[in-house]
Amino acid sequence: MAFIETIPVAQATGAVRELYERAQAGPGYVPNYAKLFSLRPEVNAAWGALRGSIRGHMEPRRYELVTLAAARALRCAYCALAHGKVLDDKLLAPGQLEALLRSPADAGLTLAEVAVMAFAERVARDATSVTEAEVRALREQGLTDAEVFDVAAAAAARCFFSKLLDALGAEPDAAYAEQLDAALLDPLAMERPVSTSAVERLEGHPPS
Repeated sequence: MAFIETIPVAQATGAVRELYERAQAGPGYVPNYAKLFSLRPEVNAAWGALRGSIRGHMEPRRYELVTLAAARALRCAYCALAHGKVLDDKLLAPGQLEALLRSPADAGLTLAEVAVMAFAERVARDATSVTEAEVRALREQGLTDAEVFDVAAAAAARCFFSKLLDALGAEPDAAYAEQLDAALLDPLAMERPVSTSAVERLEGHPPS
């Protein structure tokens, strides 16, 4: 569900169908966020290019940790669930995400990882409050200025995507409730609703 009318999956043609096909390729269904972009597929393409240009300079684990921190600061359940699941499935040890959601400093992360998450959270909450001393602290953890730029860019870019989804009422896909146990689902959703509508798939386009 969303606050605006979007192009139904069954009626998608042309650029919108291509958008849905790309979005379905990962999870095996058309995510709710992709439906928002059915009204402006070119914006989705631009977002993908921006995200790719930022992510391409970062190790996957750092990118996901930064993105999760920013998403939680923004209270965007959709992004927190999506990136939390990536971390849990691929990049963290069993049980580590649950510990991280309680306290990053006590989750077995490196000092640099804890620092970049705190910095990303600050950027997402109030970038005007960031100080030169905080940037210097990242350098002391071994980050180059280019890497500090990458962290800031990833957090700032997440503000665009998360705020767009929340402004237009995109609910996290019902699949998250099926794939994550309560110990992860509840803190990632942050008491915000997850969709109860069945996920949709393109006809003639089998799930991946």
